[in-house]
Amino acid sequence: MQAGERARGDGHDPARPSPILDRVEPVVFRDHLREEDELAARLADFDIVVTLRERVPFPASLLDRLPRLKLLIASGMRNSVIDHTAAERNGVTVCGTKSSRVPPPPLELTWALLLCLARGIVEENNALCSGGPWQSTVGADLHGRRLGLLGLGKIGSRVAQVGLTFGMQVSVWSQNLTKQRADEFGVELAASKEELLESSDFISIHLKLSDRTRGLLGASELALLKPTAYLMNTSRAAIVDQDALLAALHQGQIAGAGLDVFDIEALPVDHAMRTAPRLLATPHLGYVSQANYATYYSHAVEDIQAFLAGQPVRRLG
Repeated sequence: MQAGERARGDGHDPARPSPILDRVEPVVFRDHLREEDELAARLADFDIVVTLRERVPFPASLLDRLPRLKLLIASGMRNSVIDHTAAERNGVTVCGTKSSRVPPPPLELTWALLLCLARGIVEENNALCSGGPWQSTVGADLHGRRLGLLGLGKIGSRVAQVGLTFGMQVSVWSQNLTKQRADEFGVELAASKEELLESSDFISIHLKLSDRTRGLLGASELALLKPTAYLMNTSRAAIVDQDALLAALHQGQIAGAGLDVFDIEALPVDHAMRTAPRLLATPHLGYVSQANYATYYSHAVEDIQAFLAGQPVRRLG
């Protein structure tokens, strides 16, 4: 298990021995190392490393210092923090895992963040538990309000369906989105990104990070939002200019934001996001669910078995 990750089980029946324990000795690290020197020293004696998502970068400078490493497994089927060219140069096979087939966990977390912001759940709970005022907020209604979605893929389309169930008007936009696809889900295609931002009461991001989407929402885009609007991001932090978002929160330019992703993870204790006003933040919980972890770890075991048999599966790069 890679440094900085938590052990949550491998998805197998705990009463049944793992099929690789006769050939692999598992070692679990529960702490997170930020310095590459520490990480290189920690991993120097390992032939196989399993890492969760994109929490720990594997640049060329690190991979070049791990001569024993032969197999690197990352949960999920995409990973932007592994230098695949350097891995190949060093003879490291990189494999991934699939995710749970149940509704994607980020769907549920998106709505948890949105509902908590809309109804002041955290503020009211804190007041109730600390002997504070009894009912001091007025919730924002969902029915009849406009939900703007950036992206209508596997997650965004599910978020749209829930929004329609709440009686919301749902608008969508992304660079290649067609009216035909929007019509398939019974939602409106916004004429432009700017129109979607200006007209929406709640905005939720469900795009992949790419050169086209990096910095998609900057200061000028955030300035288009209503002062009563809420912004949700359970996708990738770099899609939103983090400094511009912090400024918008501090200035009261928007009503609030719900974030599950950050420019640095784990967030340093003195990071500005930890104390930003109008912010509901979770420590990248979007994919952290029992069904997802069961799939991750069972597939990691399969990846190791296949590699040891000389037939790697689910290769990335």
